[in-house]
Amino acid sequence: MHDVMRKRLMRKLEALPDEQLYQVLDFIEFLEAKYAPGRAPEPSGLQRFAERLEDRMRLREVAPKALSGTMKLIGTASRFVNTLAEAGQGVVEGLKPSASAKREADRAAGPEARASRPAEEPDGGTARAAAGTE
Repeated sequence: MHDVMRKRLMRKLEALPDEQLYQVLDFIEFLEAKYAPGRAPEPSGLQRFAERLEDRMRLREVAPKALSGTMKLIGTASRFVNTLAEAGQGVVEGLKPSASAKREADRAAGPEARASRPAEEPDGGTARAAAGTE
């Protein structure tokens, strides 16, 4: 879908009340089942949970305002979890020294420092530790 169509659809959807948005969703799902050449990508775990909860609430005829409030709360929780996951990934990435950083450190240290440093063993030194030579 191109950007002009996406923006046009969003503008039209934002103008509708919640009750009609669910009618639009039902119609889109009907069209997808009938005409889509492939399946839409599977949602993430939390998104899938939210969609199932929303569908169950609709089946029980929960008031649209209550449904909307619940979905906003789940959306906030989803953003929080995603932000937390991204922060955790950033911490993990920050702890891993990159190969290019090691090469640059070696280049900056010069040939004398590389010659005086023992060569790294492929197994990370576990063979020496097991033999008791450390």
